[in-house]
Amino acid sequence: MDNSQKMSYHAGEAKGQAQEKVSSMMDKASDVAQSAKETVQEAGQQVKAKVQGATDAVKDAINK
Repeated sequence: MDNSQKMSYHAGEAKGQAQEKVSSMMDKASDVAQSAKETVQEAGQQVKAKVQGATDAVKDAINK
């Protein structure tokens, strides 16, 4: 293997490693985004339940 072939091989190796790192980082970012989405959805459901409870309490107070 001559010098230019070695350089080409190492360049290809470096490119493959960089692509794998980028792919891994994108997967991690996607996981973080999904987790944040789920957290916001859970918080929204909790707020919705509290508002419904408050609404029911007001209705009960008015109907008594």
